[in-house]
Amino acid sequence: MSARKADTLGGRAAIVGIGATEFSKDSGRSELKLAVEAVQAALDDAGLTPADVDGLVTFTMDTSPEISVAQACGIGDLTFFSRVHYGGGAACATVQQAALAVATGVAEVVVCYRAFNERSGRRFGSGVQHREPSAEGAALGWSLPFGLLTPASWVAMAAQRYLYAYGLKPEVFGHVAVTDRRHAATNPAAYFHGKPITLAEHAASRWIVEPLRLLDCCQETDGGQAIVVTSVERARDLPRPPAVITAAAQGAGRGQEQMTSFYRDDLTGLPEMGVVARQLWRSGGLTPADIDVAILYDHFTPFVLMQLEEFGFCGRGEAAGFVAEDALPLNTHGGQLGEAYLHGMNGIAEAVRQIRGTSVNQVPGAARTLVTAGTGVPTSGLLLGADG
Repeated sequence: MSARKADTLGGRAAIVGIGATEFSKDSGRSELKLAVEAVQAALDDAGLTPADVDGLVTFTMDTSPEISVAQACGIGDLTFFSRVHYGGGAACATVQQAALAVATGVAEVVVCYRAFNERSGRRFGSGVQHREPSAEGAALGWSLPFGLLTPASWVAMAAQRYLYAYGLKPEVFGHVAVTDRRHAATNPAAYFHGKPITLAEHAASRWIVEPLRLLDCCQETDGGQAIVVTSVERARDLPRPPAVITAAAQGAGRGQEQMTSFYRDDLTGLPEMGVVARQLWRSGGLTPADIDVAILYDHFTPFVLMQLEEFGFCGRGEAAGFVAEDALPLNTHGGQLGEAYLHGMNGIAEAVRQIRGTSVNQVPGAARTLVTAGTGVPTSGLLLGADG
């Protein structure tokens, strides 16, 4: 366990712009075009222009490199460019890297983006088609021969152990799905706008990999999302209320693999998110009781429950009841189950809207939000707060 002290990044940078394309199942345009549209929308939202940007951050696996996006957007010189590994685990880390660049003077305005055709093009849910000649590929060789070929199958292993350890049934995962879809139903940008579900509908949905049903699994989406980060001082001169980055953290746990960490001592939690949680609470000077809204990465419902427990919102094995009681506003945009699967970037945007007071499912007086990135992989998280 890390014995690190609090870091000093908090309060030195803020999110000042958010922008997205529509979320669809067939965008009809290239991933580069989606990236450009999202970046321009975020800059317009921030009251900035491409000429103001000197930094870009994205994920690995993104097909639109930073220099291609810069050229296509009309951005000039870049003094900072980066991409973060481990799929959805990179979402909040892109903002962390942008904040680090701004806080140290390496760049003044950094745009984080993610754009892909994950429904009409490459579908992550289709699983492993071949193994790359890499250390990660070799690690998968321990799981693939036994039929563990998809993210759902990898998560199902941990989910089954979680249920067994706490004497629960798969129906408990339905509380997350129902909550997300309730919020998506009132969000015009959500794919499942106007389509809430019940616990009975969750329980009746077909098995994907036991104990996961169809409604436990996130969507596959075409679209783009971008986030603009600059200093708190500059943010105060821009048109939108800033969402101050109170704390940002990355985390990888002992015995970490990418989605297949089955050789750990305990499969009922998410140690990588525990690393993130400890650093966020330390550096942000906050506790679970201080959080007004939580936007938790929900590619699969069981990992939302485990995240709530890692962050200390409730005891181990108690998260399903916590969600059922609506004890904390959760995924108010509908999450990746209900709004769109943009590898967590749309969740960051929702956290910003809550701080601004502009969410379609606004929590009155929301001033502190928690956002997390992909789980089962090395991951990241953010605490965002209102200025002052």
